[in-house]
Amino acid sequence: MKRLIKKSLYISFLSTCLIGIQSCTKLDENPYSEIREDQFLNNRREVLQEALRPFTHMQAWLGLNSSDGYYYHNELSADQLAWPQKGRHGYDAGDHFRQHYHTWTDNESRMRQCWILMWTGVGYVNNAIKNIETVNATEIGMEQEELTAIIAELKVLRAYHYMKIMDLWGNVPVWTEIEADITNPETKSRAEVFEFVKTELETYVPQLFPLSSELIGRVSKTAGYAMLAELYLNAEKWTGTPMWDECIGACDKIINGEAGGLNGGPKLASDLLETFSNRNQQATENLFQFAYSRKGGFSMALDMHMGYDYMKEVLKVGYGGWNATVVIPTAFNAYAENDLRKKTWFLFGPQYKYGTNTPVLGTEEYNGKPYVIVNSIRRESEGDKTSEGGMAQGEENSGARFNKYKTGTLDDENYLENHFIIYRLTEIYFDKAEAIMRKSGGVANQEVVNLINESRKRSFSAEDWPAAQYNTATLTLDELLAERGREFIFEGKRRTDLIRFGKFTTTSWWDHQASNDPNKELFAIPNTQMAINPNLKQNPGY
Repeated sequence: MKRLIKKSLYISFLSTCLIGIQSCTKLDENPYSEIREDQFLNNRREVLQEALRPFTHMQAWLGLNSSDGYYYHNELSADQLAWPQKGRHGYDAGDHFRQHYHTWTDNESRMRQCWILMWTGVGYVNNAIKNIETVNATEIGMEQEELTAIIAELKVLRAYHYMKIMDLWGNVPVWTEIEADITNPETKSRAEVFEFVKTELETYVPQLFPLSSELIGRVSKTAGYAMLAELYLNAEKWTGTPMWDECIGACDKIINGEAGGLNGGPKLASDLLETFSNRNQQATENLFQFAYSRKGGFSMALDMHMGYDYMKEVLKVGYGGWNATVVIPTAFNAYAENDLRKKTWFLFGPQYKYGTNTPVLGTEEYNGKPYVIVNSIRRESEGDKTSEGGMAQGEENSGARFNKYKTGTLDDENYLENHFIIYRLTEIYFDKAEAIMRKSGGVANQEVVNLINESRKRSFSAEDWPAAQYNTATLTLDELLAERGREFIFEGKRRTDLIRFGKFTTTSWWDHQASNDPNKELFAIPNTQMAINPNLKQNPGY
């Protein structure tokens, strides 16, 4: 995939970056007479290079290390992850405090960058569609069916961009051209944006190829139907009109194998490690993924989630981190002590040099002392062992840490070969279960219970499972949200889920008090963009 991308990078960048940087507010295209389109897209390889370019950009705003993209805003504004100040580190002009407290404004530098990154992505996709739609399949030796599927793939990917943009900002422009003479496109209502996304997905997802090993890292039918499931699941919140049956139908397309799958899939992983290991490229749960690869020169970055350089000794890896994001105490406490996810997906407690009983030593508050990760964010080194703590009171060891993706050790042949999973089959089980429950007024039937128990049972030993499994009485909507949080922590989905369940602005957690301000369910359109395009309409409350 990486080799296919490189040749198209320069051409795609010149043609689209200015469109994206103006963030859909100045959409005129500069001519580049030195680039001759008739000298490109002359064979299948070049078509694929052009089509794949938007994927390399998308990881900048969607991936795990996106400290100013969609991932950052969807996780750090929610009830599981935070980026507290830890002594002299991490205040960062109060950016992360405002995310946690929901006190952001229309003048946030990270939100401006998020807008730019996501609209740049739209520009890349628009450019690729424009160029590839001019190709004659017969003349370049391609099958027309494949060319049609590639164009459909790009239009589905563009719809995905718009769905995520709509999730953050609600009302935005919709623009699918790059050559029309228009400077300030008009804002569309959220309902209009939703309808655009819905129409594009419903039209083009059926034209995609089923997921197979040849389509790893690209948009296949499983990715498309997962997008539709997410769109339909949030339809009531986003438009006021529920689409539960449509959500169930999209989920069934995936669950019954109609959309394809990997390695005999789709099917749920049998344990908690398969989907996130450094051998997860063809994990059976995978529906849509970023094809990262250290060997290919494009490995997953985890700086935002890792502790300082002493983590190299703990995990026997070549990377440390910023000691940035941590799990807030109330989120870590949401796991039962016998929940295997609590032991598998987090770093917690005393940390030792890999494979030994030799303690790793701290470098800040615990300089020269054993480094012990604790489930609190307070100044314990100064004697505070009982307070709730707060965003300004962290230390170098505060809060359980990310350990969901297992990158392997430096001597592992597959070290840092992990793919980042955007959609996996477990999410489809949860989506279908929720849609069924909401159709019946929030009541779980046996099918719902079975769907959730199928994934949950991986998290408990055979001995503990009888007491841990759900039944129709214990699986309420609130419990479904809680279990969804436990299952999908670190996967960039939490804010959207809280909003759909009506909990984002009405619930308190750890050092966050409910604002009860529904305007905070949307972010402010950056004031710099409002100044550029007077046709943009600011969201209420800003």
